[in-house]
Amino acid sequence: MSAPDPLLPNTLPRPADELVRLRAAWRPRSGLGALSVVNNSQVGLLYIVAAMLFLLLAGVLGLLIRAQLAVPENNLILPGTYNQIFTMHGTVMMFLFAVPIVEAIAVFLLPAMLGARDLPFPRLSAYAFWAYAFGGVGFFCTLFVGLAPDGGWFMYPPLTGSEQSPGLNADFWLLGIGFIEISAIAGAIELIVGILMMRAPGMTLARMPVFAWAMLVTAFMIIFAFPAVIAGTTLLEMERAFDWPFFIAERGGDPLLWQHLFWFFGHPEVYIIFLPATGLISTMLPALARTRLVGHDAIVAALFVIGALSFLLWAHHMFTAGLGTLSMSLVSVASLAVAVPTAVQVFSWIATLWRGQLAINTPSLFLLGFLFTFVLGGLTGVMVAVLPFNWQVHDTYFIVAHLHYVLIGGVLFPVFAALYYWMPVVHGHLLSERAGRWVFGLMFGGFHLAFFPMHISGLLGMPRRIYTYADGLGWNTLNLLSTIGAFVLAAGVLLFVIDLLRIWLRPRQEHDNPWNAPTLEWLPTESYSTRSIPEVSSRYPLWDQPGLAGQVERGEHWLPGTITGFRETLVITPRGTRPHHLAILPGDSWLPFLAAFGTAGFFLLMTIKAVVASVACGVLAVVCIVAWLWQTDQGGSRTVADIGERVQVPIGARGRWSHSWWGVVLLLVVDATIFAAIAFSHIHVAMLAVVCPPPGAALPAERAVWLACALFGGSSLAWWLGGIGRTRRVLSHWQVLPVLAAVGLGILGSYVLVDAHLLAGLSPRRDAWSATVAAMLSHLGLHGVLLGLIGSYMCVRVWQGLCGPRSVASYDNSSLLWHFSSVLGVVVATLPFIVTWWMR
Repeated sequence: MSAPDPLLPNTLPRPADELVRLRAAWRPRSGLGALSVVNNSQVGLLYIVAAMLFLLLAGVLGLLIRAQLAVPENNLILPGTYNQIFTMHGTVMMFLFAVPIVEAIAVFLLPAMLGARDLPFPRLSAYAFWAYAFGGVGFFCTLFVGLAPDGGWFMYPPLTGSEQSPGLNADFWLLGIGFIEISAIAGAIELIVGILMMRAPGMTLARMPVFAWAMLVTAFMIIFAFPAVIAGTTLLEMERAFDWPFFIAERGGDPLLWQHLFWFFGHPEVYIIFLPATGLISTMLPALARTRLVGHDAIVAALFVIGALSFLLWAHHMFTAGLGTLSMSLVSVASLAVAVPTAVQVFSWIATLWRGQLAINTPSLFLLGFLFTFVLGGLTGVMVAVLPFNWQVHDTYFIVAHLHYVLIGGVLFPVFAALYYWMPVVHGHLLSERAGRWVFGLMFGGFHLAFFPMHISGLLGMPRRIYTYADGLGWNTLNLLSTIGAFVLAAGVLLFVIDLLRIWLRPRQEHDNPWNAPTLEWLPTESYSTRSIPEVSSRYPLWDQPGLAGQVERGEHWLPGTITGFRETLVITPRGTRPHHLAILPGDSWLPFLAAFGTAGFFLLMTIKAVVASVACGVLAVVCIVAWLWQTDQGGSRTVADIGERVQVPIGARGRWSHSWWGVVLLLVVDATIFAAIAFSHIHVAMLAVVCPPPGAALPAERAVWLACALFGGSSLAWWLGGIGRTRRVLSHWQVLPVLAAVGLGILGSYVLVDAHLLAGLSPRRDAWSATVAAMLSHLGLHGVLLGLIGSYMCVRVWQGLCGPRSVASYDNSSLLWHFSSVLGVVVATLPFIVTWWMR
């Protein structure tokens, strides 16, 4: 017999029951059990449906806004109700549609696009989705009971402080949105680890589809940008609940501190929304234009440059806040500079269109509509980056027009192009081409009719965020045109929904490749993705590897079955050339659903001060999370797996090769970024103070040395025990005592620091400086509570003999938190001293 092709590791006949066992391991649940699915191809689909539902709900609110503004001096909606509708429209569009829809598409597409069975944390994905769904629905329903937030989607204090907004409306925004952002961060961690570790063998980073690159950059942006808004919402909620004056100028706070925190998240969020859309365009364009993408490497480089520059632009939204001409000029230069890498992508797309032959169909029409609309939005973005022009139009409807051109042109049109393009992968059927052209015409025409006149009304002086306007100001016709355009746009979306429901009622069928697309998601797929994991040799595998679909379907590539009887996928080396080990993935479970329900219930019920019910939901969430973590670190009897002819790899990995280890590292990056935002708040208010610390405030005796000894003593014990667990030994019962000692030292160090500040007379209600110190201590105290929970969890695992070479992930990951908490404690102990010394 001749030697098999190196790209076909399984050319020999396969076992008769191999496919049956594979399908059994990945069999999806039906009926009510569908709520317990964790497979990302199914969770991603639920994610897309939920995000599109929130688009429709936010669109209805937008129509109400336009109906109110259609004619002058209109009283269709009461002023208070209008403020709630206005706030909810922006909030739902930005937080519940724009970011979730791009993450949802990624969760659905990337496993198949990367040639993997699934992403690394399917239960985390399910938890993130249900948390988003429960939290989003609960947040939206506040509209119907008069508790919707009414301070604008940006929630500027002092308007949203307890004095100006004494009700619960602002609290629902602060707790609800902060909680929903946690869901987005969980999705980002899933995507980063999945993209970097779970690609098909041979798919180097250079061979990844551009959409995967775009989502990788976007996910990193999320874990650095979103913590700022989580910190900001936490501080504002503390101010409202405990009277800690972070943003109250009379007591040393600063309302502009909120703007710094919010826009450090808010401006990168524009690119967090835009970059995945560009990735979708760059991935669809080769198939639609029937040619390879021009400037692939330049486009990938542009993604990184845009991601980096976006963090320098947050003060772009604060040009009229009086921050100083020099700093504003630097931000203005950065705002202009970001147009350069964006233009690189646009010119690459134009060159691809020029070289290829674009077929005029619905996806390509939305693609062209995106190019036209976003370029116009980008041009107005360059205009508002110029300081004198920005000072004139910042509070006018010109900014409203610019915002919608960038967001709808940059997100909505690419998303609709993607829905038409990838619908066969979802359901096996194409959406109607005839109806699709009408959908595009209504949406494109209605959009420009709605928002282009706003440029003119803004230049004529119409202020944004107004409830109504007087007659005779020259805005009447422009506003009426905008209202008509909004309803035309809505008619296009409605026609799309009708067509979608029409094909969804058809029986699902196996999809083909109607666009002759070159990427792996068009391979024949079932719930387990592909029959075998393909070996990839180029950026365009379906074009450059003839017969790949048939080979994969016959099981002639890697891992054609299930080795352990569970769900599995391959983890590859960093260069992406060879499989490194086999990862066992958790199956369907109700635990993520229940944990998300408990988490959402905790935040929403705490908002209305239902303490007992809130605590009960919190306990439910913690119990479910602990149960699923317990299940996913049990080890197994087998140590190696035969994934193809004569190729064996280990089952599972430890330390830096473990996907869970990297997941915890990214989680700690988020944690550190949240603390950095709180620390920035402390430095900011300290710089405002005439004397630091302010009169009446004091620093404690210098106990940082004792604190450091206690914290690092706990870390050292954790490190020592981890070394034992990584050898061939299982931790014995007596080694529960060092675990308890490690946890006790960590909690003791946290207590010593908090007690020292209390003895020094810390009074967070007195001034903002003391409040920011208390906020840092609260952050450290939260870690003390977590150490207690994790320590108890680890003690039980050690006692049960579940901490050894085959089940060491829980201990490795817990040790990371121990070490991080030690470093955090030292920073919290020393930062106020350093800042005070520097201010003097």
